[in-house]
Amino acid sequence: MAEDKKNQQLAPVAIAGAPIGLGSANPKQGQRMTGAQAVVASLEAEGVDLIFGYPGGHAIHIYDALYDSKIIRHVLSRHEQGAVHEADGYARATGKVGTVLVTSGPGATNTVTGIATAYMDSIPLVVITGQVPLSMIGTDSFQESDIFGITIPIVKHSYLVKSANDIARTLREAYHIAKTGRPGPVLVDIPSDVARQHTVFEYEDSVNIASYKPTYRGNARQIKAAAALISQSKRPVLFVGGGAITSGASQLVSALSHKLRIPTVTSLMGLGSVPADDPLNLGLVGMHGSQYANMTLNRSDLILACGARFSDRVTGKISSFAPEAKLVHIDIDPAEIDKVRLADIPIVGNLSYVLESLLAQFENGVEAPDTQEWLADVAQWRDRYPMYHESLDEDTECIIPEKAMLKLSGMLDQESSIVVTEVGQHQMWAAQFIERSKPRTFITSGGLGTMGFGLPASIGAAFGCPEKTVVCVAGDGSLQMNAQEMATATINQIPVKVIVVDNSALGMVHQWQKLFLQERYSATELHDIPDFVKLAQAYSWTAERISKPEEVAGAFERMLSSEGPYLVDMRIPRDQSVFPIVAPGRALTEAVGAIDLGERVERNVDNESDAEEGRC
Repeated sequence: MAEDKKNQQLAPVAIAGAPIGLGSANPKQGQRMTGAQAVVASLEAEGVDLIFGYPGGHAIHIYDALYDSKIIRHVLSRHEQGAVHEADGYARATGKVGTVLVTSGPGATNTVTGIATAYMDSIPLVVITGQVPLSMIGTDSFQESDIFGITIPIVKHSYLVKSANDIARTLREAYHIAKTGRPGPVLVDIPSDVARQHTVFEYEDSVNIASYKPTYRGNARQIKAAAALISQSKRPVLFVGGGAITSGASQLVSALSHKLRIPTVTSLMGLGSVPADDPLNLGLVGMHGSQYANMTLNRSDLILACGARFSDRVTGKISSFAPEAKLVHIDIDPAEIDKVRLADIPIVGNLSYVLESLLAQFENGVEAPDTQEWLADVAQWRDRYPMYHESLDEDTECIIPEKAMLKLSGMLDQESSIVVTEVGQHQMWAAQFIERSKPRTFITSGGLGTMGFGLPASIGAAFGCPEKTVVCVAGDGSLQMNAQEMATATINQIPVKVIVVDNSALGMVHQWQKLFLQERYSATELHDIPDFVKLAQAYSWTAERISKPEEVAGAFERMLSSEGPYLVDMRIPRDQSVFPIVAPGRALTEAVGAIDLGERVERNVDNESDAEEGRC
């Protein structure tokens, strides 16, 4: 028992980007400098080599100190929200902590949406904001905002630095907190007079925060009990979330699935954690998941949840969710346990460590469950309820988004590509049909569902992984939220590729109005403005427009082979819907639009086309 307690506090799984000069190894250790210089020295000591940001009056001294850095590259974004999303995309693609530097007031408040996006998806960021001088805080001075208070609900931790002597310690703690335990954003607010104060730079080798001790090793008794429960199950399923990617547990998830012959389903954030071509992987589950994945999850007798949080987009009506299933819930954040669904066996810990221990149980005598009949049932559902069938194409003269995403998927190299999405119908089509076989190669805003995330996130991902082709699947509504970041890509020679799934509508809400509100299209129909080709060209991108199915392959080939940023405006009918869909508040068993290949091919919804004449 004592040994079990001892193992609770082991170091986390290593995150790429190790510090380059902590403690006595840091060449600036012991030097006298300004607070602003201490900020830069701390970032260098932490191994930061890339910052996204936007300057202003109360961050000017930090920017001045940054001017002298030979290590850190600063990317001048065109909006502070764009800067945070870029840092977020960089963090998701690399596993490193993303860093943002902005000024006070509107500069700081413009980061809020980006911080909330990262918080909901457990992405490690450190956001450094300038602030008015200490003596002026609370006086409503020019460009003052209480960013510390504003962001309390959407950060893992926050700091208001009141002395230059605290800067190095604060930033050391900030990066430690951001990347350990359940990752998340940390805010560091630095008043401009503190940035001008002098201090002696001391950067500590280690961090010891008495109130912050994440648990990494799961409880041994609970792991043993979980193994016994799994062994007795007849219809087990692995439900895999974003925690599998964050903890580096993807290979262990696959190893457990194959050793025990258990099918897997994934949340939106878990896509890529299990190879798409793995025969045991059923892919996306939930509101827009496949009928066969939803049936598997809902009819199981045991759910092994791996780094997943039971979002309402996964469970549907919670009282009807998997009514016969017992739950083993593994998560590093104890707050997630029992929050939505009561766990029969809760295990708090890092997923990698817990799965290693769980696998050891089956390697040392615990019998694997007999899943032969269960897998046969799953295979039948998979054959009968496919995600897509060509015979149901409503209008073969127009581009069918499902087929376009399948085409793109086949053209991408799994080893050397990253897919990023905006938020909306296009996001779901991408999640359903673009196969991903590697973690950190499908990047999307899951928890917050942030329109405007995709373009800047794709730029950040390309900064972090310059050897990979980064493709952003966007909507015409979402792209306009942060279109100014096209300039950031051009100026920094970042060759991102953008496909605009252009239906001249706020597609997902438009679809809900069609299906659930008697086609009362209130404020969801967009005009054909702007001309996305001309807009892209104005930012010195190469761009083209397509509207016919026969144009898709050639446009994608030109896009992927181009050396610079490239945009394809792909026009589709306004009435296209994403299927299947589980209506809000309904059970997973009540999906609308699922395909059934039973006696005849049919979709369980009246989906008559009303495509505008000449639209495609």
